[in-house]
Amino acid sequence: MATAALTEYERRRMENIRRNEEMIASLKRKAEDLSAIVKASKARPHRPAKPHQPAVVIRRSLRCRGIPPEQSREASDLPAPSSSSKVHDFRHGGECAPAPEEEACGGKWGSWDPATSLTLVPENVRRLLPGRILTVCFFPFGDRRVVAAGDKLGHLGFWDGDFGEGAGDGSYIFAPHTAPVSGISFHPFSLSKIFSCSYDGFIRLMDVEENLFNMVYSTEEAVFSISHQPNDAKSIYFGEGPGELKAWDEKAGKVSNSWVLHDQRINTIDFSRENTNLMATSSTDGVACIWDLRKIRAKKPEGIRTVRHARAVHSAYFSPSGASLATTSIDDTVGILSGPNFDNSTMISHFNQTGRWLSSFRAIWGWDDRFLFMGNMKRAVDVISTVDKTRTALESPLMTAIPCRFAAHPHRVGLLAGATAGGQIYMWSQ
Repeated sequence: MATAALTEYERRRMENIRRNEEMIASLKRKAEDLSAIVKASKARPHRPAKPHQPAVVIRRSLRCRGIPPEQSREASDLPAPSSSSKVHDFRHGGECAPAPEEEACGGKWGSWDPATSLTLVPENVRRLLPGRILTVCFFPFGDRRVVAAGDKLGHLGFWDGDFGEGAGDGSYIFAPHTAPVSGISFHPFSLSKIFSCSYDGFIRLMDVEENLFNMVYSTEEAVFSISHQPNDAKSIYFGEGPGELKAWDEKAGKVSNSWVLHDQRINTIDFSRENTNLMATSSTDGVACIWDLRKIRAKKPEGIRTVRHARAVHSAYFSPSGASLATTSIDDTVGILSGPNFDNSTMISHFNQTGRWLSSFRAIWGWDDRFLFMGNMKRAVDVISTVDKTRTALESPLMTAIPCRFAAHPHRVGLLAGATAGGQIYMWSQ
C-alpha cells in the first residue's frame, strides 16, 4: 500500500516536472521573440538639436586694427526704432516665435486636435489578455508600436503593432504573477528591463535580452503601484499595503527609504519630467499629494500641495511640461492643478462610476498640456480640453467594449492605446 502510494506520488511529481519544463520552454521561446523586438528597436536618446551658435566676434577698436575712423553718420542714416505695431504683435503673439512655455502648453502642436484627428482601424484592435486589464503602457521606442499590459489574472502581455507578416501574430503572454498586475515600469536606461508589481506582493524584473524573470522584492502586503524616478538608474518607488511608499535600491538589493504617506493604498505614483524631485501620489483615502523628495521627512511627511476629493482618488499625473497635475476621483470629478506652485485648482465633472466589473477610470495626458484622455461608459474615449474645459467623445463601431485604462505613446504624437475589462487593446492613431 505504501509502495503504491509512493509510486503515485512519484508519478504526479514527474508529471509536474514535465509540465513545468514545457511551460519554461514556452516562456523562453516567447521571451526570445520579444527580445528580438527590443534588440531591433534599441531606443536612441531623443536629444534636442543644439541651436546654432554664432561665431564669437572679438571686438577691437579701429585704431588697434590700423583702420582710420569712419565719418559720423547723419541722424537720417541711423536705423529706425521698432514700430509700435511690432510691440503689439509681441504682446499678442503675432509674429514672434513661441516661448518654451508656450510650446510646452500647446503652441508646439499648433491647431492639431486629437478629437478630430484620431481614428481606429480593424488592424489596431486586439484581444491581448484573457482577464481585465489594470495597467497599460507603450514601450518607449521611437520607431515601433509595442504595447505592454497586465491583467487581473496575473498575466503580462505584449503586442507588437508593427509585427507584419510571419509566424505568430505579434502577441506574447507571460504569467509572472498569481494575482492582479497593478503596475508596469520600464528601467529608464535599459528598455529590456521591465518591472511589474502585483497584489501577490511580488515585484518582478523581466529581462527580455537575458530571457529571465527575477523576483526583485516580496512582501506579505499587496503592491498597488510602481514607478521609476527619471534619471535615477538605481531606485524603484512602489506603493505597498495601506498607504506606505517604499524606495528600493536595486544596486544594494534592499529598501533604502520608507514613508507612510496615506491612510489607504497608493493607487498611482508619478514624477514630473520637468522637476524630477517632484512626485505625485493618489490614494483611496480621497487625497492626492505632490511631494518634494528632497524635503520629505521620515516621520509625519508633509506634501507641498494636497488635493482632497470626496471619494477615492484613482490617479494623479503630471502634464508633459510638468506645469499641471490631473487627478481622477470616483466622486465624478477630474481635478486640474496649475500655476507656478500648483495653487490654481479646477474641477471638471465627469461620470466615473464604472462599477465592480470594470477598472476605474484614470485620466491621462496626451502629448502636450491641452488635452486629457479617459474612458466613457458609452464605449467611447473622452477627450477633455484643459483650455476651455469642453469634452468630445471619440467613437468607433470597432470599439465594442468600454476602454478604462489608457496610454499615450511617449514619442509618437497621435498614438493612443485604450484597454478594456475583456482584455482588448484599441490603438487609436492619426
